Amino acid sequence: MWYTHLVRPILFRSEPEAAHDFAIRASTIAARIPGLCEIVRAVVRPKPKPVKLLGLTFPNPVGLAGGMDKNAAAPLAWWAMGFGFVELGTVTPLPQEGNVGPRMFRLPTENALINRMGFNNAGAVAVAARLKHQTEAGQRPRFPIGVSLGKNKLTPDDRTAADYAACAHILGPHADFLSINVSSPNTPGLRALQTPQWLSKLVTVVLEAGPAKPTLVKVAPELDGDELRAAADAVMAAGAAGVIATNTLACTAPTGEPAGKSGAPLRDIALQRVSLLRKHLGDAAAIIGVGGVACADSAQRMLDAGADLVQVYTALVYEGPFLPVAITRRLRS
Repeated sequence: MWYTHLVRPILFRSEPEAAHDFAIRASTIAARIPGLCEIVRAVVRPKPKPVKLLGLTFPNPVGLAGGMDKNAAAPLAWWAMGFGFVELGTVTPLPQEGNVGPRMFRLPTENALINRMGFNNAGAVAVAARLKHQTEAGQRPRFPIGVSLGKNKLTPDDRTAADYAACAHILGPHADFLSINVSSPNTPGLRALQTPQWLSKLVTVVLEAGPAKPTLVKVAPELDGDELRAAADAVMAAGAAGVIATNTLACTAPTGEPAGKSGAPLRDIALQRVSLLRKHLGDAAAIIGVGGVACADSAQRMLDAGADLVQVYTALVYEGPFLPVAITRRLRS
């Protein structure tokens, strides 16, 4: 209530990206104050619901989706807020500014966001250095950290696999698991990589870049039916640990450019994709469900559909930073 009635109205007076940047800066400051995050975590008390997956132990099944903390600014702050894991990035080999703004838009009547960020990030070397420093400074949180890997916008097609391999080589030593992002609608040509041939190649080069970490592939919500089954078969045959379903819905931003929509409009589609994947792959694959998770009920539905873990992002904008605590307290054991 304090967030929706006091904080959110103030944040919503700012442009969406400015509010996002403020949240990242505040989280970064909090993570650097000795002992503060431990105190916050102890006060908010997320209910322990451990999940063993990917050879890791997740304190609870609710994670922060990729796109929020692109540069590993504040993993410890996300742990303090009650998350059970975080997916950082998407990170590309070279730094890039992303698309020209405005590039983030709120849709309050739909509980949704539109973004056309374009993989803006500091680059793999800078993110790896930050994660290394956090570990050495005792600021690495006690939950699994995943890193989403991507390609630079200007990388030619014949160098695509090399981009993903470079990211895995640089970031793999500092991550507990990796994800391959081939499904953002905001990088030209990226979704063309969702063919079985490309997916098999990308999983192979990421695992070979070493040190090999459990690797998942994030798919687009538009991928369905036989295409989704073929994609899932390809990544699993190549050695992936599972699939993240799903990325944002392709749409057109208010400015007229291609973009992705997240939040409530994605909920039923993501549920359907998770259910299809679980039925097709059985229990061998790890499946992370993301899209429209905004409360304990929607999280439980995603888990019941076959997800091992769930992720949130857009709902934080509308429900506040301690949403994972509210969700974990009401999930069934």
